[in-house]
Amino acid sequence: MSRILFAFRSFFSILFTGKLPDDIAKEFGFERPQPPPPVAKPVEMPKVSDGALQMLNILQRDSRFIDFLMEDITGYADDQVGAAVRTLHSDCRASLNRHVTLTPVIDGVEGTFQKLDASKTPDPHRIKLIGNVPASGKVSGGILRHRGWFASSVTLPVLGKQDPAVLTPAELEVE
Repeated sequence: MSRILFAFRSFFSILFTGKLPDDIAKEFGFERPQPPPPVAKPVEMPKVSDGALQMLNILQRDSRFIDFLMEDITGYADDQVGAAVRTLHSDCRASLNRHVTLTPVIDGVEGTFQKLDASKTPDPHRIKLIGNVPASGKVSGGILRHRGWFASSVTLPVLGKQDPAVLTPAELEVE
């Protein structure tokens, strides 16, 4: 009796919907192929070098920093180089301050004595000991020669689809 019921249901289902009911297809061993799950596109993570190249791109765009470094300045007089550097310095500083928050590693006056915890060796990534350093590396302090810098925040614009290795495109004037 169930076969006759399946036959009627199958007939009318195919007639009106164009497909066999799932329970009947499963009963007779016909499983509908399940569509494969959607494949998520892999998210391309930016590389560390992308940020470095992006910062060079910003410095080039805002102040022509790379152009200045690649220029042979031996033929220029000191006053010409000094005038160019003054503008370059202010433009680069403004770009850097816009995108990176820099904080001194040791917030002290250079040339003054700075105390350290003598029971611990200072972190070599944060403090570089120079001069007469004991073998243990543990010191009570020393004369601050450079405050050091670390980036407490970096806010670079989102990279588009451009190639980060192209720092500045070539410019052609068409006549």
